[in-house]
Amino acid sequence: MARILTVTLNPALDLTVQLPSLRLGEVNRSDSLQVHAAGKGLNVAQVLADLGHQLTVTGFLGEGNPQAFEQLFAARGFADAFVRVAGDTRSNLKLAEADGQVTDINGPGLQVSAAQRDALLARLERLAPAHDLVVVAGSLPRGVDCEWFVQLLQRLKQLGVRIALDTSGAALREGLTTKPWLIKPNEQELGEARGLELNGSSALIAEVRRLQAGGIEHVVVSQGAEGVSWFAPGTALHARPPRVRVVSTVGAGDSLLAGMLHGLLEGWPAQRTLAHATAIAAQAVGQVGFGISDTARLAELEAAVRLQPLSQ
Repeated sequence: MARILTVTLNPALDLTVQLPSLRLGEVNRSDSLQVHAAGKGLNVAQVLADLGHQLTVTGFLGEGNPQAFEQLFAARGFADAFVRVAGDTRSNLKLAEADGQVTDINGPGLQVSAAQRDALLARLERLAPAHDLVVVAGSLPRGVDCEWFVQLLQRLKQLGVRIALDTSGAALREGLTTKPWLIKPNEQELGEARGLELNGSSALIAEVRRLQAGGIEHVVVSQGAEGVSWFAPGTALHARPPRVRVVSTVGAGDSLLAGMLHGLLEGWPAQRTLAHATAIAAQAVGQVGFGISDTARLAELEAAVRLQPLSQ
């Protein structure tokens, strides 16, 4: 199995409230409340750990409330390389309704100083060469702008490591210029980053081909309940997931990314890689929290994934 480094610049404590339905302006009563140490890179790391890989996790973490994160690192066997920052790591509120709809209320993140940014870059220079892959995932905290984010990605590329990038907005737009090995936006995020309306498969395929011609090898585009499209050299496939009861969509994209990386690192055939990753994402929407909890159910879901080729 591989050694993987995940970079989560803006982690969060996810407070997931399950309730029958959200009634705005009224008193709502929840069915449950669960708290998870999270952030896109950490969510990916948990699934990769379940798949047998060795994880080092880094980014920025608040000094004021590290307990849930440190407990997660210990329980999962993650090597903790986070740079500590004064203050509390943000909290994100997830309101998960019984019909699967999730309303997110995300906190602003830590205030990161120039010295702390430099400390992370120095840590990455030391750590990254010992890993098979670096996953950079999630949003940017206060004190981290797109210019510095591009510098981070360029520094990683100079170290000769493959980069999987999963972010959105301006960070994705600028990050694409560094030509990561793999990107995993959803359709809307990719369109916004490129300033395009990606209506229809032909527009999406044309834009993906431009990205690949520019040097991005793998483009994984998640499309919600419609599935996922994956473009790689010699490969263009769409996967439609089986129908499942949706509990929460939180972490589904992160689970998909982890599954794709697992198949690629293991050298699996394209069809197996995409079907397995799609099944992992389908299983993720049926639970609150991150990771592969039922391998028998996962196998059933994988068998029900439907694959079809896309025009090249």
